[in-house]
Amino acid sequence: MATQNSSVARAEELKLQANEAFKAHKYAQAIDLYSQAIELNGETAVYWANRAFAHSKLEEYGSAIQDASEAIEIDPKYSKGYYRRGAAYLAMGKFKDALKDFQQVKRLCPNDPDASKKLKECEKAVMKLKFEEAIAVPESERHSIADSIDYHSIGTVPNSSSLSTQAAVASVAVAIVAAVVVLVGTAAAAVVLMLLVCLGAYWWGYGGGLFSRSSDIDLDVEPQYSGARIEGDVVTLDFLKRMIEDFRNQKCLHKRYAFQIVLQTREMLRALPSLVDINVPHGKHFTVCGDVHGQFYDLLNIFELNGLPSEENPYLFNGDFVDRGSFSLEVILTLFAFKCMSPSAIYLARGNHESKSMNKIYGFEGEVRSKLSETFVELFAEVFCCLPLAHVINEKIFVVHGGLFSVDGVKLSDIRSIDRFCEPPEEGLMCELLWSDPQPLPGRGPSKRGVGLSFGGDVTKKFLQENNLDLVVRSHEVKDEGYEIEHDGKLITVFSAPNYCDQMGNKGAFIRFEAPEMKPNIVTFSAVPHPDVKPMAYANNFLRMFS
Repeated sequence: MATQNSSVARAEELKLQANEAFKAHKYAQAIDLYSQAIELNGETAVYWANRAFAHSKLEEYGSAIQDASEAIEIDPKYSKGYYRRGAAYLAMGKFKDALKDFQQVKRLCPNDPDASKKLKECEKAVMKLKFEEAIAVPESERHSIADSIDYHSIGTVPNSSSLSTQAAVASVAVAIVAAVVVLVGTAAAAVVLMLLVCLGAYWWGYGGGLFSRSSDIDLDVEPQYSGARIEGDVVTLDFLKRMIEDFRNQKCLHKRYAFQIVLQTREMLRALPSLVDINVPHGKHFTVCGDVHGQFYDLLNIFELNGLPSEENPYLFNGDFVDRGSFSLEVILTLFAFKCMSPSAIYLARGNHESKSMNKIYGFEGEVRSKLSETFVELFAEVFCCLPLAHVINEKIFVVHGGLFSVDGVKLSDIRSIDRFCEPPEEGLMCELLWSDPQPLPGRGPSKRGVGLSFGGDVTKKFLQENNLDLVVRSHEVKDEGYEIEHDGKLITVFSAPNYCDQMGNKGAFIRFEAPEMKPNIVTFSAVPHPDVKPMAYANNFLRMFS
């Protein structure tokens, strides 16, 4: 009995230490301390729920869901268990699962105003999702938004034909409401009117099939526009420097030039294979960067430290250019513009955040809609599907955003043959390339994120041997020093967003390789100041409530 009481007391001490580590943003340390508490007293729901919260802070939503579910199993009336699990489901875009948990929170805490507020926001998110599903155009009937845009004639005023069409449909809507009032009364008319307003807003603003997307078309650059300009069809270094300086001062690029950059990049990316081979000549160097996540001013710092991209100073940015950071548009336009200026100066790989589902939740979609237009939201989604999935440098270094695979025997030719022109699936090679993570133990295990898998050093070693490679470089995970070397030196994680989300306190890093040896030279750096726009400023409103 004394031993049991001692274990319970020690577990409580460890929980308090974990809480302090959590407050200091030392989430990995907090997880370790909560785990020790659980080993001593695994029947206390709060330990599991607290560890779930720490996992969520590290974006390990699969582990968060497992821990929160364990807390619920221990105490089915423990509201915080449902709360933590619902928040993790939300972060994964599983709104319907999140709604069930928040409904349970409301049942357990009927007088809690915070629970009521979050439930209402979750209900809105689910209703919006159902609405979007209802009006979605079938995949077989969709047309490329890029094919409808001529960037030489971009402006801001709708053309008369679309306005007349919209006016005609508006008249029909009014007639329908009037008829409903006569037949069934005002209450039903109000419901019909609300539905028509929703549909009208979608079609008018987004062009869901009835109206031409003319809100960005028909005018040249306004005479009063004083920002960076592209002369003709060629993106030059002078333009790039001017654009970067404008972005640094929080000025916008005209839509006409933004369209030009994105569309020209799309054409280049479409022509590339899913696995791109890069050759670094003898005596030359090559730089690999990890996640940037919309931290534009830290991107500029990379260029200050290592030079601007050029044919003599080439870069590979390894995915997750956007989301979370609130200068994602400036980041992606800068990277795309360098690609336009000199295709061999910069290579771009897809990350798990170059997808509609992530952009909808974590801010890029809202930022693009705020700074440019809805048309650009669709255009970026289309271009992201053109990004290659992996690169091989000098036939020896395999670079991918996430990691390796759930099966042995995957060859480089299998990766080359992936049809990548789609949103990332929830399983298979493409999913695993974007989502998987290394683990210290051998073999394979479930993903702590809830998508992809975890793979051990033996998996890395076998993949390298079977493909005659020397090293895996990947990104996808925050590291305290900006990088981590694992799997007996055969795998390096590089992460280039220092002080991630303005709270993690981590360094950023990039890797320089010198040919012919191609030994990794890792450079670390700290965060630099940025304007007072918080991370996630454009994120899904419901998600911001948990940030």
